[in-house]
Amino acid sequence: MAKELHVVMLPWSAFGHMMPFFQLSIALAKAKVHVSYIATPRNIQRLPKILPDLQPFIHLVPISFPPLEPDFLPEGAEATVDVPFEKIDNLQIAYDLLQKPIKQFIADQMPDCIVPDFAAYWVVDIAKEYGVPLVYFSAFSAASSVFFGPLENLSGVNRNYALPSPQSLTSPPQWITFPSLVAFKEYEAIYVPQGFWGKNSTGISGASRLAKVISASQALAIRTCNEIEGDYLEVYKKITGKPVIPIGVLPPEKPGKRENTEMSPDGFMFDWLYKQSPRSVVFVGFGSECKLSKEQVHEIAHGLELSELPFVWAVRKPNAANDDEVDDFLPLGFVDRTSEKGLVCFGWVPQMEILGHPSVGGSLFHSGWGSVIETLQFGHCLVLLPIIVDQPLNARLLVEKGLAAEVKRNEDGSLSRDEIAKTLRLAMVEDEGEHLRSNATKAAAVFGDHKLHQNHYIGAFVDYLKNNVAKR
Repeated sequence: MAKELHVVMLPWSAFGHMMPFFQLSIALAKAKVHVSYIATPRNIQRLPKILPDLQPFIHLVPISFPPLEPDFLPEGAEATVDVPFEKIDNLQIAYDLLQKPIKQFIADQMPDCIVPDFAAYWVVDIAKEYGVPLVYFSAFSAASSVFFGPLENLSGVNRNYALPSPQSLTSPPQWITFPSLVAFKEYEAIYVPQGFWGKNSTGISGASRLAKVISASQALAIRTCNEIEGDYLEVYKKITGKPVIPIGVLPPEKPGKRENTEMSPDGFMFDWLYKQSPRSVVFVGFGSECKLSKEQVHEIAHGLELSELPFVWAVRKPNAANDDEVDDFLPLGFVDRTSEKGLVCFGWVPQMEILGHPSVGGSLFHSGWGSVIETLQFGHCLVLLPIIVDQPLNARLLVEKGLAAEVKRNEDGSLSRDEIAKTLRLAMVEDEGEHLRSNATKAAAVFGDHKLHQNHYIGAFVDYLKNNVAKR
């Protein structure tokens, strides 16, 4: 009888990474694969609850950071959402210190396979020492992975280790041999060479971490599907020379029918939503990682007001010392002027339940890959305002596929309220945007097809693991 598979998950300490790794763990558990999911204790506490029938297959493994110098990280900080931008390197240094207890865990458990994120480049040596295969998991789109290119481009060996010029990142790379829009704008590209390829205080760049993990991996698993990115998946196989396994988009479970009651904390919001016309409301949200400036928030607010569309806006509160600063974060009088047209919600909101509401028909957001998947499984129109990291590349991919409208920015990258209003109206109500609405509806049949992603894609991934990494 074949031994049951045991896979170790090793995500980077950011929720845009931990959540896809967790969703992959759930999907593997449904296929009766045993998973050990390693993260720090507070990050594990913040994960969703695991259903009782899957609990025997998922072992959450809390491993704490070792004692750190005072002020090295804010108190209790264990994920990127907990730290200011200038302390992200410190978080990576703390994360790298997990390698010793993780090495001990691998030695004790001797799993069939380790599934690392880009950050854990040191797991390469651990895997080699104990003879455990690696399968890299990318929680990003195939298009963004392809853009950063083959190993020699990631490592810099093809440039004598010089940083690429920002200009070189403003057009699709030569290895994409079909017409493509996937590239950075000039105002985005200026930050990428140093941010991704530049060595930081951890002593190694993000690109070098990724190159080491990919180079040592037996195969590359990626959160996408052939129906959406078949063309980019083919390029990724070609440039990496590795088996590339699309594992599906891991669509989150749709929420059950809500018991609407004004007594619940969100009751007022859902009561308001039920009064709106079907598919008329725009959900606006930029997640927990995107820290918008006051100027950006003001332009978004004015854009929403000018669009005259109904909206629900989940605003992340600034780290303000007092309520006056929070009030000032939005334009004076905005909430009162738009009170009949829209709702502004500070802090956490039940995003999946809002997106699943029949009154919601579109979303204005940052085009993070996880949010793209959440939104498209409901067939909503996408209005994109990319902010950081891979988001601009996702936005160009979705525009290229006819699934989204991207808000045009000023040349310096600043936002324009008129462009926000214009793009919202195009996507939501105007005749010229009808093809976007139609394509989004068609895309829901792919993104929302849980059987396709679980049975076909996860099924094929599990078959690969059984045939190629499982110990006989």
